[in-house]
Amino acid sequence: MVKFVKGFKAAWTGLRETIIKERNFKIMLVAAVAVIFLMFYFPTTKFEKVGLLVAVFSVLTIELMNSTLERIMNFLHPEPDERIRVIKDLSAAIVLFASIGAAFIGTVVFWPYIFH
Repeated sequence: MVKFVKGFKAAWTGLRETIIKERNFKIMLVAAVAVIFLMFYFPTTKFEKVGLLVAVFSVLTIELMNSTLERIMNFLHPEPDERIRVIKDLSAAIVLFASIGAAFIGTVVFWPYIFH
């Protein structure tokens, strides 16, 4: 049980670090809160809520992974390097792709409620 508590505490510390230091994660977190608010404001179905939550948490998770990868790359190779730039750009592209998918899901779900 002690290991579990220590692991949970470490995870919360990492999340707090991310929220404090990662600008893009803060932006995505604000968007996530807005989506969750709208999800309960409009009479969305359970299926729509699940789809929105999966989209929101997928984007946040992928952004956490992106931030982790960027920090690892900066630690291993602090000086500018074209290969590192490409790795970081590919990781950012994954976040972009997930964000576009989440925006599409949000549009499909909220459109009928906003423009009925």
